[in-house]
Amino acid sequence: MFVNRVFIKNRGLNDIFFHFRLASVRASAKSPALRGFRKVTDRLASRELPQQMARILGIEIPNEKRIEASLTYMFGIGSSSASRILEHAGIDPDIRTGQLTEDQLVKISQVIQAESIMVEGDLRRERASQLKRLTSINCYRGIRHKRGLPVRGQRTRTNARTRKGKKKTVGVKK
Repeated sequence: MFVNRVFIKNRGLNDIFFHFRLASVRASAKSPALRGFRKVTDRLASRELPQQMARILGIEIPNEKRIEASLTYMFGIGSSSASRILEHAGIDPDIRTGQLTEDQLVKISQVIQAESIMVEGDLRRERASQLKRLTSINCYRGIRHKRGLPVRGQRTRTNARTRKGKKKTVGVKK
């Protein structure tokens, strides 16, 4: 008895590591271990090629979803701006992202840049700099951000747990 290890990399699937035991070195083609192995490899070979994820402005978006929903995976693009982008680009919002051509992807990125919509890194940097400005000038909102308290007028006597964090019990010492 020995263990034969076979590595298979099949059309973008993860490496599949099969262990199967053979009764002897001269295992026949009719051995149950080989038959099971062939079934699995045939099933993997019949699968379609998984496509590479679509990239728009350097951001990968999922292929299996509608393009209107896929665009919302980009930080800074919501559902309303996604539908507006697709309308300007002249692309059907019901089409799947994996079915888009390169020209359509380029057209979407051109519309995003033409409308000067900030996405991902630029938007995150802009928001961080705005927050830094508020805290540096010590305005009310900046102080609330610094202390980790609600910023927009919410009550803090009860609730506000998401902003304040886990409850800390303050005891009275005698």
